[in-house]
Amino acid sequence: MLLIYLGETIWKNYGRESVLQPVWDYMRLHHSDTLRSPLFPVILSVSSYFFLCLPYLLCDIIGEKWPAVYRYKIQPGKLPTGSMILRCAGITLRNHIFLVFPAAVAQWAWRPPIPLPEQAPTLLELVSGMVGNLLLFDLQYFIWHLLHHKIRWLYVTFHAIHHEFSAPFALATQCLGGWELVTVGFWTTLNPVLLRCHLLTTWAFMVAHVYVSVEDHCGYDFPWSTSRLIPFGVYGGPSKHDVHHQKPHTNFAPHFSHWDKMFGTHADFSYVKVQ
Repeated sequence: MLLIYLGETIWKNYGRESVLQPVWDYMRLHHSDTLRSPLFPVILSVSSYFFLCLPYLLCDIIGEKWPAVYRYKIQPGKLPTGSMILRCAGITLRNHIFLVFPAAVAQWAWRPPIPLPEQAPTLLELVSGMVGNLLLFDLQYFIWHLLHHKIRWLYVTFHAIHHEFSAPFALATQCLGGWELVTVGFWTTLNPVLLRCHLLTTWAFMVAHVYVSVEDHCGYDFPWSTSRLIPFGVYGGPSKHDVHHQKPHTNFAPHFSHWDKMFGTHADFSYVKVQ
């Protein structure tokens, strides 16, 4: 009876009436033109990306001088150089300026700005929408990633640039060929539409997706890493993706572990420091 009562209380407070309504009302009433712009999702994604990369870059720059943090480095002794950081930042900016921003502007042709809904999503809808989008993207990218490693022409032409670094770091996350970045952006934009998500859920998913992608490439396995917070080993995290950059025919899924385990491409992390 107690469980039923608790369930009814949670549903009443968080299921029917959204605790996000005041936030959504403020955004909708004071920033409507900005939110309806096709450039807003791109600016949100790019700014979130560089902002979330900064803490990890700081860890890399300080390196061994910060032992409390450096002890969580997955591949000790393999820190990005200044030229590597600048190269990744340059490729990322180039792809966004010449591919992503023009594509966002072109959206006006097939998906004009729509009125913002008056109702905010419930907290349950927001969380379930974010998880649903991450799971759908995980499947899409697993298939895409697997094909680009199995078919040599696809790998050499589009994906090899991402594997220039056997020890990934934060800014390597979007160091991608133009085709790959456009594909990832297409799924990130399309999936919330397919799942009929609220705009607030869509933007929350975009930021969350950027965060977990940066975390997967950061090169550090902190106690608060997503893979350590989610139990039962269902989430890959930075150590599993680090394995992929060392052993490129393993761990193709970007976030979760179930697809690699099902298809026999899963590999646990192991690293032996060379003396």
